[in-house]
Amino acid sequence: MPLLSARRRLYWSLQVVGWGLYGLLGVALYSIFGRFAWFIVQLELVVVVVLILLSHGLRFWVRRRGWLRLSVLALLPRLLVAHVLVAGLSQGLIIGLVAALVRAPAGSQPAPLMYLGYALQVFFVMWLWSTIYFGLHYLDDYRRADIDKWKLAAAVREAEMRTLKAQINPHFLFNGLNNIRALVLENPARARAMMTHLSDLLRYSLQLNSREQVPLARELEIVTHYLALESLQLEERLHYTLDAAPAVLDVLLPPMTLQLLVENAIKHGIAPRPGGGVVQITAQPDGPAQVLITVRNPGRYRPNPAAPDHTGVGLPNAHERLQLLFGPRASLRIGDDAHQADTVTAELRLPLAPASSNHYAEPAARRAEPAEAARPGE
Repeated sequence: MPLLSARRRLYWSLQVVGWGLYGLLGVALYSIFGRFAWFIVQLELVVVVVLILLSHGLRFWVRRRGWLRLSVLALLPRLLVAHVLVAGLSQGLIIGLVAALVRAPAGSQPAPLMYLGYALQVFFVMWLWSTIYFGLHYLDDYRRADIDKWKLAAAVREAEMRTLKAQINPHFLFNGLNNIRALVLENPARARAMMTHLSDLLRYSLQLNSREQVPLARELEIVTHYLALESLQLEERLHYTLDAAPAVLDVLLPPMTLQLLVENAIKHGIAPRPGGGVVQITAQPDGPAQVLITVRNPGRYRPNPAAPDHTGVGLPNAHERLQLLFGPRASLRIGDDAHQADTVTAELRLPLAPASSNHYAEPAARRAEPAEAARPGE
């Protein structure tokens, strides 16, 4: 309603100012090429009032008949007829009102042929009025369509983000449940402890799922929960180091992205090896505006989309989420390490976020904790 009132005020302001200037121009021309007289001022005032009313009537007709939705080729013939009618009607109204309201000096009545000239003048002025009116309307429609386009793009982006996150969380949940299933018969106490870890981790991930981005410090908390969870199953086969510079703990990234990289490192680099191995996680500044997060694990990178281990949607979705949020400023690359033999490295580059008050008090390097002891009564 306030927007409608503002548009109405703008319309009437343009009407009064525009036709008022037209009347002043008439007075000025009479004064330049003839002689100024108050009769001319009264006459132009009548002209201004009549043209305001007739142009407003044309606007009402245009809106009522839906001319604003017509193409230019369909609109022009209709405006031609409308302008002819307005020009003729204006002269009849002006003659009648001047005769009734204005006391004209003797001999000041124009010749009949001059009314035709006045009508032609109104005809061309109405074309100018229509050009401005329809031009402003088309410009407003263009801006509104542009805003709607961006709103639609934002809605699509939000829907994509929710879909991608909804796909990643079940992926993680199914892996955790499979690990628990493997321990139920072998070691029920560990299975219960693993369920406790999993419930805490899922509760945390659900809280983060309401946000498109989280600080790296909070993502590292998820990773340490996950590593403790995996160590219950892999025991001495799993070791890891974590080295995160304090300056990068506030960088923003999509929830569960780093956890997914660590999960893949364990699934493809540690779990298949009888002797296990070490997962190395580092997060350091990479130039003045970027952060480099790396996850290293033993093995060789041999992606095979046809293999059962590579049918998941986690990594493609991580790529997609990074592109949706950061565009070319972020990247994710996985491949064989160029400096270490028999090592696969995942490199996640992110734009550096402004510093805030988040903190993460985790040792720079640590070994995987032993399996959690069973609680009393378990």
